[in-house]
Amino acid sequence: MKTELFDQLLAERAAKRAVTLVTRLADGAQALVIGDEISGELELAAEQHDEIRRRLRSDKSGTLETSDGALFARCYSQPPRMVIVGAVHITQALAPMAAMAGFEVIVIDPRRAFATSERLPGVTVTTEWPDEALARIGLDAQTAVVTLSHDPKLDDPALIAALKSQCFYIGALGSKRTHAARVERLLAEGLGAELHRIRAPVGLDLGGRSPAEIAVSVLAQVIQARYR
Repeated sequence: MKTELFDQLLAERAAKRAVTLVTRLADGAQALVIGDEISGELELAAEQHDEIRRRLRSDKSGTLETSDGALFARCYSQPPRMVIVGAVHITQALAPMAAMAGFEVIVIDPRRAFATSERLPGVTVTTEWPDEALARIGLDAQTAVVTLSHDPKLDDPALIAALKSQCFYIGALGSKRTHAARVERLLAEGLGAELHRIRAPVGLDLGGRSPAEIAVSVLAQVIQARYR
């Protein structure tokens, strides 16, 4: 490995960013894939880049067969993150379940009466406004964003930030009627091409109604999206 590429790999790992090292087995040519960026001497086709990003989301290193010969993708992933907007009753069930499933959980809600460590023990809680919190946290392809506050002042800024990122999952609480109104607001923000990425109503249709049952359906959908 060339020194410049090795130093970049170390820097990305130190910064806790997910990265994939791709090596062409025939001649040892290499590239680093970090989100949309590719560094190194090895050129990758668009479909190869997409496949490598999919593998990184599910942390699946392995060989890719291409017309130019076999490539080996070594994934250096970070634990997946779930960012939840709204410290509501569903969140009280979803946050610990997601943590048990291996997610780093961050709950955002500027309403200090809701966003407390007593209501949400064992996970990171911040009372920043969503746009400020997400700008600080940073969103990548290892992140799922779930908006549950049911308040456009909180949910919309988070959805806008998520839609402008490489998040592997974006879900929003609300009925079809609520989501239609949400779509109109987001269209006014110029986000029409990305709106299909929002899962709304959030969660798999399991038929549950209680906060805990809805939380199960959300977590199941997030896991499904991560591995597909």
